[in-house]
Amino acid sequence: MTQVGEGQEADESAPPVMTFGAPTAGEVLAERYELVEHINNDSAGRLVWRGVDVILRRPVAVVLRYPGGDSATEMLQAAVAASRVIHPNLVGVYDAIDEADRAYVVREWVDGQSLRDLANDGPLDPARATAIGNAVASALAAVHATGMVHGNVHPGTVMISDEGRVVLADARTDGADSQENDIRAVGGVLYFALTGSWPHAEAPLRGATAGHGRAAIPDAVRDAAGALAAPRQVRAGVPAYLDDLTMDLLDAEIAPPSSDVLAAELARLDVPAEEEHYLDNSGPLRFAADTEEEPSPLAAAGGRKVAVGIAGLLAVALVGLLIGIISLGGDDEDPQSNPVAAPSSSAPAGDATPAAATARKLTVKNVRIIDPDSKDRTEIDGAEKVIDGDEDKGWETETYRDRPNFGNLKKGMGVWIDLGEPHTVKSVQAVLSATNASAQLLAGTINPPSSSNGDKQLVANYKTAIGQPFEDHDGTTMTFNGFDADKKYQYLLFWITELPPSEGGFKLGVQEITVQGS
Repeated sequence: MTQVGEGQEADESAPPVMTFGAPTAGEVLAERYELVEHINNDSAGRLVWRGVDVILRRPVAVVLRYPGGDSATEMLQAAVAASRVIHPNLVGVYDAIDEADRAYVVREWVDGQSLRDLANDGPLDPARATAIGNAVASALAAVHATGMVHGNVHPGTVMISDEGRVVLADARTDGADSQENDIRAVGGVLYFALTGSWPHAEAPLRGATAGHGRAAIPDAVRDAAGALAAPRQVRAGVPAYLDDLTMDLLDAEIAPPSSDVLAAELARLDVPAEEEHYLDNSGPLRFAADTEEEPSPLAAAGGRKVAVGIAGLLAVALVGLLIGIISLGGDDEDPQSNPVAAPSSSAPAGDATPAAATARKLTVKNVRIIDPDSKDRTEIDGAEKVIDGDEDKGWETETYRDRPNFGNLKKGMGVWIDLGEPHTVKSVQAVLSATNASAQLLAGTINPPSSSNGDKQLVANYKTAIGQPFEDHDGTTMTFNGFDADKKYQYLLFWITELPPSEGGFKLGVQEITVQGS
């Protein structure tokens, strides 16, 4: 059972693992985490144990490193950063402690195995590979929405629980990676799932060089010039749209989409096997089309196209639309020849912008507080104040002591919004009581009852992070924009993961939330 991001036991090149003074079964760390069973060691010399949180009585994974101090700084910093992002497809990080002679990270225990181990039995079917890619992209979208980078995406850090849940583990903060590298790594994960081989010969898995030790993982098939073979050339049965998407992500000449756009596309492709025939006609949302071919982003025909990025395709479409609208004002065109673009009767003459394209404040039909980790439900009152138009009144959390992540007692809390019916969303603005809060905007499809169990179901369903917040938001106003113009949303979740300092601890008030759209 793999419980560490490297996803393998130590090989011959691994640093020695400390034996003198090593932990033993039954030992309790930090007066809270009892060690139960030694699971494995990774190639960096970290010891992985299964443990129990004796206070909350839940299983945990404990990753120890000897010594602590400076040598464990990167591991601890990565754990602290990861703890700020709560998402169903991210392994939950509970604690990070440095005791000088040793350091350890306590995180969620996952009953299951890594993608690397799972693929030992052979490549996965396309539907399962797509579902795994969707989960990884969704997790990255949540990480990237905070401005952070995961930096360690590969088959060893992608874990699949026995119940089928896919989670991404063991982020790194060594500064050597970027969000773009994270996104391209999803292509590597898809390629590995579809073929059982790793496409990045120039960047092998950490501690997993080809042909060496138990960590060995085969390199992808290549031609005499070193060009990578596409999944469809390696095995039969890989759909053209999935083959194209995977190879586009791996192509350094093609600008990748943002993680939220990639997650949305993989979610669209993640359909039951019996419904896959519907994709044959539409294909995937390709990054762009070859300028020498008919520019159809939905073309599913064989043969990869030179692409320039999804954002570029949308920009071209927008420019084309604007040119078409502007041309209507000329004397050579009959306005009635294009009634769709003709000004509405309510617009002034010469105003070529359709009234329907103008963003407006959307009416919120229902709002409530989501609090999945509390049973007393004492903090859910006052939700209606966040949409009453009065920024002087709002809903607020209780004061939590010691840590900004709700005192390490909760994964987060949120404000759930029902727009009544699906709408195109242009922006979402949240006015907060203080700066230095961390939050993300999620979308989902269910509306369960307001209860602890209902809130748990809701948070598990709301996997897709949408909109990109301004990194430097204006004081206490956090604005999310950059929404997909082709998607509509009815249910939104403003999910708070970190509270700002307040008198006596950490606390946050949400004064007002407004949604602009059409």
